[in-house]
Amino acid sequence: MREKTAPSVRIHDNLLPPHVVDENDRIAMTQHLLVAADRYHLQRLKSICEEKLRRHINPTTVATTLELAHRHGCHTLKDACYDFLAPPIGNLKAILKSKGFEQLIIDYPSVVVELLARVAPSPR
Repeated sequence: MREKTAPSVRIHDNLLPPHVVDENDRIAMTQHLLVAADRYHLQRLKSICEEKLRRHINPTTVATTLELAHRHGCHTLKDACYDFLAPPIGNLKAILKSKGFEQLIIDYPSVVVELLARVAPSPR
């Protein structure tokens, strides 16, 4: 195969924006890069993407990040999302009505059940 001798390999099935404008674009690009890293088993790159996404969890990104972490087996990133949503930080109410959270309920109800089990106060 040509890949063994070529200095680089072009992958045509994952398009990224030609330039990065703002932080939201950087996050979106990192999400796409994590997907590609997982697909091609580039564990070091996947770990770097996870760490970048972990540092940028906020009420706007948490539902999408949680879904991405679940789909691609990013346990540390998934735990970071749960920590962000759990008391004492308690950002769960902030995302309950977001489109990302609605999609998470539809696509991955088991993640929502796991989330609620982790963030709900324990019975006394």
